[in-house]
Amino acid sequence: MENQDEQQQLNIELNEEVADGTYANLAIITHSPSEFVVDFINVMPGLPKARVKSRIILTPQHAKRLMKALADNIKKYEASHGAIQDQEPVTIPMNFGGPTAQA
Repeated sequence: MENQDEQQQLNIELNEEVADGTYANLAIITHSPSEFVVDFINVMPGLPKARVKSRIILTPQHAKRLMKALADNIKKYEASHGAIQDQEPVTIPMNFGGPTAQA
């Protein structure tokens, strides 16, 4: 039994570049029948263009696990620090502060 526990441990390495993290204030999620794609973006106020900083591709099963893990962590955070307040309502399509397109 002890040998089985040793085999199930996962050694995760985190290099310095990844450990620094990447700031994002927007996530855009798309999906197909076989995968979810999450693009993390840093939008700067007043600029009409933004670049994807990181893209994560997940299976539908892993996307659902991530959703549950985020919900659990938000619940724990709010229990310790109070409710997280939404700053502004999200509207679709999104306006990123640049000029409005005209036809």
